[in-house]
Order: sequence, then C-alpha cells, then structure tokens
Amino acid sequence: MLDALRRGSTGMVAKALFAILVLSFAIWGIGPVFRNFGRGALAKVGPHEIRAEDFQRSLQNEIRAISRQTGRHITPEQAHAAGLDQRVLAQLMAWAAVETHADQLNLALSDKALIDGLKTDPAFKGPDGNFSSIALNDMLQQLGMSERGFLALRRRDELREQVTGALLNGIAVPDSLVDLVNSWRNEKRVAQYFVIDADKAVKVPEPDDARLHETYDANKSEFTSPEYRKLGVLMLAVDDLKKKMEITNAEIGAKYDETQKDYNTPELRRLQQISFKDKAAAEAAKAALASGKSFGEVAKDAGAKDADIDLGLISKERLIDPKIADAAFALPKDAVSDPIEGRFTTVLVRVSAIEPAVKHTLADVKDQVRDKIATAKAQAQMQTLLDQVEDGRSAGKPLKEIAEQMKLPYLEVPAADKSNKTPEGSPAVTLPDAQALVKAGFDTQVGLQNEAVELHDGGYAWVDVLATTEKKQKPFDEVKEQVKALAIAKERDRLITELAGKLVEKANTGADFTTLATEADAKADTTLPFTRTTEAQGLPSDAVARAFTLAKDRAASSPTNGTRIVYKVTEITPAPEPTKEQRAAIAKSLKNDLTDEALSQYVVALEDRLGAHINPVEYKRATGTESDTETQ
Repeated sequence: MLDALRRGSTGMVAKALFAILVLSFAIWGIGPVFRNFGRGALAKVGPHEIRAEDFQRSLQNEIRAISRQTGRHITPEQAHAAGLDQRVLAQLMAWAAVETHADQLNLALSDKALIDGLKTDPAFKGPDGNFSSIALNDMLQQLGMSERGFLALRRRDELREQVTGALLNGIAVPDSLVDLVNSWRNEKRVAQYFVIDADKAVKVPEPDDARLHETYDANKSEFTSPEYRKLGVLMLAVDDLKKKMEITNAEIGAKYDETQKDYNTPELRRLQQISFKDKAAAEAAKAALASGKSFGEVAKDAGAKDADIDLGLISKERLIDPKIADAAFALPKDAVSDPIEGRFTTVLVRVSAIEPAVKHTLADVKDQVRDKIATAKAQAQMQTLLDQVEDGRSAGKPLKEIAEQMKLPYLEVPAADKSNKTPEGSPAVTLPDAQALVKAGFDTQVGLQNEAVELHDGGYAWVDVLATTEKKQKPFDEVKEQVKALAIAKERDRLITELAGKLVEKANTGADFTTLATEADAKADTTLPFTRTTEAQGLPSDAVARAFTLAKDRAASSPTNGTRIVYKVTEITPAPEPTKEQRAAIAKSLKNDLTDEALSQYVVALEDRLGAHINPVEYKRATGTESDTETQ
C-alpha cells in the first residue's frame, strides 16, 4: 500500500500524516492483541487486514528509497534499529483506518476524475509540461506494479485525501497567534557578560579528613564497583565457517561465468533528451541545430529547461524505451541523433560524455568470487549446525563441551560489566558484536539458558553466565584520591556559585558591570543583538534562554565550562512588524503544526473506535526479529 502513496507523499497532508505516524506508540498501545486474524494477516484495523507480504513490500520500498537518498545501502538490521519497520506498519494501519472511514462515508471517485488527476499530477509531467506516459511507466516499473493495480491504489489514495482534506481544510491560523509567534521569534536583546576566572577568583582549601569522609558518605554510589560477570560464549559465525570451506578452481570458474555481469561496469553515457509532440516538430528542431542553434536553445524553444532534458549519466538498460536506448548508445560523443520515434514520444538525443564499460577477468575478481561461494556454503550449513548446537543445549551440555565436540570457537570472558569493560577498564569482549553478547550475558542468570544472539554476518552466538561478582562499595582508603578530587571540585563549584550570586546581586543594585568583572578576574564584553533561536556571542544556550526572562538592566548567571558566566540585559528591541512574506511563512508553519495535531487525534480516535490490532507472531515472522510491540 505504501507503494501507491509514493505520489501522495509529496503533498502536505501525506507529509504531515507521516510526521505524526513516526510516533508509532499511538498504534502499538491500542487494545488487546487481536487473536482472530486471517492466515498471513499481520495487523487489522476494523475490517481491513494488512497482509504480511504487503508490509514486507512496503518496508523494502522504504529501505530502497532511503538508500537512494542517503547514497548508501541500508541493511534490514539498520532499518530495524532505526524503527523503520514499526513506522511503516504504523503508516499502513493509519491509512487503513482512514480508508475504512472513507468507505463508511460512501465516498466515491469517478474514472474520469481519477484520470484527470493523473494528467495534472506534477509527478507525471514531461519536459514540455504536459502529462508524460513515460514518467508514469517509469514509476510503474520502479514499483513493480501494473497500470490496473496502480490505478486501484491511486483511487484509494485519492479517497483518503478527500477525508483528510475535509478535516484539514477548515484549519485556520488566527492573526493574533501569528503576531505572538513573530514576537517570540524576532524580539532581540543585547547583554553585557563576563566569565568568572575560577582559577584566580576562588581559592579552594585542602579538604581535611572530616570533609573527605563526609564527601565519601554523601556520594557512595560514585565509589561502587559495578557487577561483573564471567561469561562463556559459543560462536557460530558465518565469517568463521567461511574459512573452513573448500573451494575448487572449477567452482570459482563456474560461478564467475554465471555471475560475470556482477563484476563488470556497463558503459555509461551522459544523455540529453528533448521530447516533441510529433516527428515533424523533431525534424524542425534537428534543422535548427544544423543551422547553428545549440541543443539548449532548441530545448528552450520546445518549452523545456536544462534540468528537464538532462537524463544524467545512465546505462543502456536503465532507458525504458529500447528504440531510444539503441539509438542513444550508437551515437559518438557530442553527436545528436535523428528524430527517434519511441513507444511514447518522439525525441532528439545528444551524447555529452561516454564512460566505457569496464570488464574484469576471472583473475581480477577471483578472491571476490571465492568469498561469495564460501559465504553461500557457510550459510547453507548454518541451519544444520544451529540445530546441532540447540540439541546439545537441550541435552544440558555446557557451551564449552558443545564447542569442543563441534570444533566451534569458544570464548571465556573472565569479567565484564554491562558496558563491556573489565575491572581494569579495557574492553572485555573485542568481537564485532561485543555489546550484543554482553547484553545477552546480563539478560540471564547462572544456570539459565537464553536465546541465541544473531550476529552481524548472519551467524549466531550463545552466552552462558558462569559466575557473577556483585557490585560492592569500594573502601575509603582505596578511593581516597578520587574522593579528594570530588571534594575539591564540589567546593570549587560552591564557591564559584556563591561568588556569581553576589556579583549578580550587586549588578541588580546598580553596580558598574565592568568593575564587577574585575572582581572576578575577568573582562566584560557585550554581545551583538540576539534572538531566542540564534547563537549569541559568548553566551551558552541556557544563558540565552534565561536572558529572555529578564527585564532590562537585570542580571543573572549560568554555568559554563566548569565555571559561571554573569550577564546583564542592556537592550530589548521588540520584534518588528512582519512583512507580508514573513507573516505568510509563520502562518504556514503554524498551520502545519496544527495539521499534525489534528491528524494525530483523528487517526488515534479512528483506530480506537474501529479496533486496531497487531498479530505479534506474524510481526516477528515478517521482520525476523524479537518484537517488543506485543500488548497485553
């Protein structure tokens, strides 16, 4: 379903709805878990079931979209860690709720209205500004959908937009609210300030034994050793199994022949393309080029901009129309084609750059091919080995014994705390999945078995707690120097705060601010005018916030970098009357905020009324992860 929303996601309503749906707790916490699902149903909102395959397709589309936007591949594990799977399901359930409401209201959309909407959609406009079947076909290809399937989902999308649009169109932003926000954002202040030189302004006496013991007793939690656990770790990692795989040269050669294209880079060409309504117009444009006009000028005459005609650096297989692709990749550099009558339009194509194809021989990529084969073999063995380990666990065998029998790596960790540190402060586990392994060790107890930990390479590990060392209070004599440092730091902070308070009091009774700075072994300075949202010269953020609570000529102090800054507001400039453009921008921002709130309340109320439920078993199966989303 999320596929069909790709177009709608560019609209204000869809963007606002997605923004509130990232707060997926609004869905996870509703009602008891629904037990009466149809087979394969992942969630249900009223009568509307969300199938596991729809969810997985939507999730994969989102992962691919984010990967394209960020320029790097996003793994399913990274997507899960970021909560993307929950957000996608939350969005699907919210749209299902809105769609159900639209059905209850008997809303309908004629075929003509649907087609007219497609023709005026900016997402499907060609270089000439008119509807482009090429753009539509490109999207269908990206989504892997038929025209019939896309139009069906588009119809549901438009009906949802009717419902949410009716809800949101009535939202208005009062002028008084715009004025209030403008005043808050654009009021300016100027302040004098100085930073107390703590090293010169205060002298901390050496603490005596009584003060040290008092500090120790008052801060015992800071002088407590953490709980340590002795762990046994059995590793069944793909990376380890790969090293044991025997790969023949014949296997490598066969795999290379089968996947050779994966190691080669196809020829790339930077193409420019101008679309014309018919062949005659294209021939006239070709004649204009021959008479001396540039390709850009001809494009402009055809109503296209430079950005419209540039297809970028592209491979032949990415061109949708085979006829245009064949012609474009037969041209020499800087040449312009004759008119090409493609499936959907007639075009002229120009080649501005060519990057030759790069082919790698078997010798070039032999190690890569071997690694792929080894990985596939290791993964094929994984389930058998996994079952063997679990059988040993069920029989009550220690992990060390299982490791010895199966010749698998076994690691014994003498002592690790929850942060994966030894008593000496060094890393206790140095494997790539160290934190997950240590967490598993602290999620169980001595003698109890827990679930296998999934490793980053697709393998597994098991963790047993062999012994525990409870947290304990460190003796005073052992931490005396640490206690002394803490006592001095606390006394130093107290003296600085006390001095700052006295200086603020003097400033508020009219004392000269420059003279006060001298008392603190500092130099007074004056900020440039600042607002609540700008970084003020010399003032930390909490000082900026505090400054906007002060009246003119009043002072305060705030902590900064181990000392305190003293400041006094010397000028207050009310926000100027906003321009028409500024007022419009503020109103738009406020309307978006109000829209988010209205949509949030609407969706939550719909799901509460209709009944929104998640099948935790199907969710776990669909995501391949343990889920914390089950409700009671």
